[in-house]
Amino acid sequence: QVQLVESGGGLVQAGGSLRLSCATSGRTFSRYAMGWFRQAPGKEREFVAVISWNGGSTNIADSVKGRFTISRDNAKNTVYLQMNSLKPEDTAIYYCATTNRFLSTIYTEYDYWGQGTQVTVSS
Repeated sequence: QVQLVESGGGLVQAGGSLRLSCATSGRTFSRYAMGWFRQAPGKEREFVAVISWNGGSTNIADSVKGRFTISRDNAKNTVYLQMNSLKPEDTAIYYCATTNRFLSTIYTEYDYWGQGTQVTVSS
């Protein structure tokens, strides 16, 4: 059974930082690209970042480029999202997911998802 478990969300003031983690099990983690998406209330799920199976390539959404960084540790079966200079508009539930598509930004191309972790940025 494939499981993805996000952690690291919380409440932070604007300008602050958080690091999200996504621990996986039940699948050979190193074979798959890993992505982060987010969804704010009343809005559609939005692509944030994706990293290739070996960490050699990444794609970051323009809305967070320069502030967010994605990384992975295949020995720990974990992917990370470092979020700096947070803004109130970053407030959302953040989800990690797996895909066998190279650097996909389309959420329908991801097959397994975590339960999400809430990030709230106060102004």
